Formats: sequence, C-alpha cells, structure tokens
Amino acid sequence: MAVKVCKFGGTSMADGNVMNRVKSIIDGDKDRKFVVVSAPGKRYSGDVKVTDMLYECYKEVEQKGSCGAAFALVRNRFNSIVKELNVDFDINSVLDETEERINREKSEDFTASRGEYLSARVMAEVLGAKFVDAEDVVFFDKDGAYDAERSDRAINEAVRGAARAVFPGFYGRGADGRVKTFSRGGSDISGAIVARAVNATTYENWTDVSGFLACDPRIVESPRRIKALSYKELRELSYMGANVLHSESIFPVRKANIPIHILNTFRPEDAGTLILPSVYYTPSGNIVTGIAGKKDFTVIFIEKSLMNSQIGFVRKVLSVLEKYDVPVEHIPSGIDTMSVVVESAALKDGKLELILQDIKQAVCPDTLRVTEDIALIATVGHGMSSSVGTSARLFKAMAEASVNVKMIDQGSSELNIIVGVRNEDCEKCIRAIYREFFGG
Repeated sequence: MAVKVCKFGGTSMADGNVMNRVKSIIDGDKDRKFVVVSAPGKRYSGDVKVTDMLYECYKEVEQKGSCGAAFALVRNRFNSIVKELNVDFDINSVLDETEERINREKSEDFTASRGEYLSARVMAEVLGAKFVDAEDVVFFDKDGAYDAERSDRAINEAVRGAARAVFPGFYGRGADGRVKTFSRGGSDISGAIVARAVNATTYENWTDVSGFLACDPRIVESPRRIKALSYKELRELSYMGANVLHSESIFPVRKANIPIHILNTFRPEDAGTLILPSVYYTPSGNIVTGIAGKKDFTVIFIEKSLMNSQIGFVRKVLSVLEKYDVPVEHIPSGIDTMSVVVESAALKDGKLELILQDIKQAVCPDTLRVTEDIALIATVGHGMSSSVGTSARLFKAMAEASVNVKMIDQGSSELNIIVGVRNEDCEKCIRAIYREFFGG
C-alpha cells in the first residue's frame, strides 16, 4: 500500500488561507496519510517569522522571567490563523498553556519549538487527524545524535490505527528529557524521519518553489528546472547554498531508498523535482546537473619543502583546527603545499591568529599565508565523470568572464568541481558556468 509523508514549510503555514490550500492538497490524494509541519513563516516582505518571535520570547524570559509582551505577537498570529480557517478550536487555551510552559521551562530549544507545535495542533484540527507530539516520538541520545531505532518504534506505535496523523517538525526529546531542536530548517529532517519510520513510498516536501533549479534564480534569470537528481547531487548542491532542502534531510530516507519529491504548495500542478536513491536514479544525459555557490571562506595556505615525506604533517595541521573547534571544508594539496579551507565565521574572536601561531609551532612551514573573502562555487553532476573536456570548458568559461581562480578542488568521485574565487566574483562566475553548460 502506498504511503506518502508530506512536509509543509513555513510559507505553507503562514496564514489560514494557505493552510486551507494545504488541506486541499492532502485531501486530494488518499495516500497522503502523515503530515509534518513547520512554524508559520512570512506572509509578506517585512513580516516576521513565528520562530523569530519565539526567540524574542526566550530573550524576554531570560531578562524578565516571563515573556508576556513578546508572546502577545505569537498569540495574535495564531488567533488570526484560526479565525481565517473558521475552525472550532479553542486556540487560546493552548496558547495559555504554551506561554506558561515557556516561562517555566526557561529553555531556548523548547521556546523555539513552539511554532511547530502550535502549527501542528491547528493543522490536526483542520484535517480531523491525530496530533502526535514530536517530543514523544523523536529522540536524541546522550551525545545529542538522533536515535533512529528508538524513534522508529515510537512513531509506529503512535500512528497505529490512525487514518491520518500530524507531527510538528524541528524538535524531539534529548537524553535529559527536555525538548531539543534540530538546526534551523530542521523540519525537513523531521519529515524524513517520519517517512523512514513508516516506510513511506514517497517523502513529499512542499515548499514555495516548483523544485530544484540548476542555479540560484537571483543570479541567473529563469534557470532550468532539474527534473531529477541523485541523493549525492542534492547533498553537494544543498551544502553549497541551494537551500530548497536541508542538506541533512536525506540521511534518514537514503537508508530506506525512499524518493523525495519537491513540490510547490502554491502550484501543486507543477511536476517538481524528484530526488532519488541510486537504485532508482538514471542520469539525465546532461553533463552538469546544477551549480551553487557560497561566500565568506578563508584559505590557510601552507608550504613546506619535502612535506610529502613528513609522516603526520597533515594530521598535525588538522589537530590545530580541531583544538579550536574549527571544522574543515576542503583540503586541496600538492607535493609541498596544502591549503585548508574553513568558513570565515568559524575564525572569529581572534581564533585565526591563535591557529596560525600553533601551525607555525606544529609544522614549521616555509610559507604560511591567509586569503580571506573567498567564495566557493560547486559545479555538480554525475555526467561530468564520463564527459571529456568538462574541466577545460569550465575554466575557459571563467577565463572569458575574467574570473581569477584562487583554488581548485575536485572530489575523487568526479561528481563535482569546486573552485575558489573572490567573493565579488561569485555571481559572475556562476553566470559564466551556467551559460557554458546550459546556454542562455
């Protein structure tokens, strides 16, 4: 029997009128049995997301002991939503209970999670579905990692016998018994968790766009829609800035080979984009699937004669980064050189100077140089490994656009080519690569 899990993002929960659209979508397919929702997003430019309102509530609790003033905005928003839905639901009792618990818990994670909780309470009422609190079925272990086995059992127990069920996304329960959230955008992960637990045939992720595009439409006008891509391609593009789907949301469904379907709440008739496991994925024939870029990286360049013959050289450098809790993004290297690429934001508060001092002491480099304000551009596609001259075409396009390459890194799978350019050249570089491989 086909079972679809549907996750609806913040724009799909923004107001009562849009939530009625969501109801129509769910009612339109009997296989859409389980729904995961985000907190209400922006209704218009300049509006405030409910999650941001809730972070203000937490600040007020910290400063004053209660959040009456800040929570009033949340209260007004949900009263407005229920009024627009014209549903017989005592939302004020739920809001009273929520405000009281925020004041009592004094927890940032708990407070931030209430947007999803309230959205799910309302949507369950609209659909006549069972409400399942993520706090009762999504668990983290003592190390803060998602506990898949325990969560799968709890989710299946919770939905047994239910024709439909609605879950709030973004949070679960930590080993200490308190609410713990995923990172922002984590409702995508919650949807994948439910899909895996119930062995869904499809995980539908409903957003405000009609699928993945070959690059950012703010950079290239009307870029081509990607009809289908693999989990690996999604991971590369999401990490490098393609923000349609949280990059970690593929992990729960990948193990179960569950396809993800990106769809548009506001244009449900559009075909969207399928994200497929390798057992179902057939390359489209295009050399490049997509292009994505991310700004504000720092490159630490290290040169040392006979580096390649010094056992433990790379380990010593990386141990310095580990000491200061700085994650490493890429490590391009040569015989006597290596570069360490990190996000600039991870080097604040004087960390960079301390790291450079420790690297000097650890490996005594001949040259130690830092380049800041670097953007990384990833050109991604399974077709690249079997197409002769892909790199030549890419660098020719960049040269013709007068974009200087600061760094080159290609994965061993030949799924991507990553180039580092100046921040100011990021958009120009993406446009040049797009023209080369997609035309226009």
